[in-house]
Amino acid sequence: MRIINKTRLVKIGNSQGIRIPKALIEQLGLEDEIELVVDEDHLEIHRGARAREGWAEQFRKMAEAGDDKLIDTGAA
Repeated sequence: MRIINKTRLVKIGNSQGIRIPKALIEQLGLEDEIELVVDEDHLEIHRGARAREGWAEQFRKMAEAGDDKLIDTGAA
């Protein structure tokens, strides 16, 4: 689904920014940190990567491949 929402650049100190409507923030699940991606002639805003995001899936894949064995077997 494509939503078009126009806004203006606003002065923030020596920089400029945009205001993102609360409804869009909630719909996208945006939090404190976001990622900005420039792709040719447009700007994409993505949720920031969450700590340990995707780890469970990676551990599952490691277990399936038998690649989840303890490496350091020496005594501490």
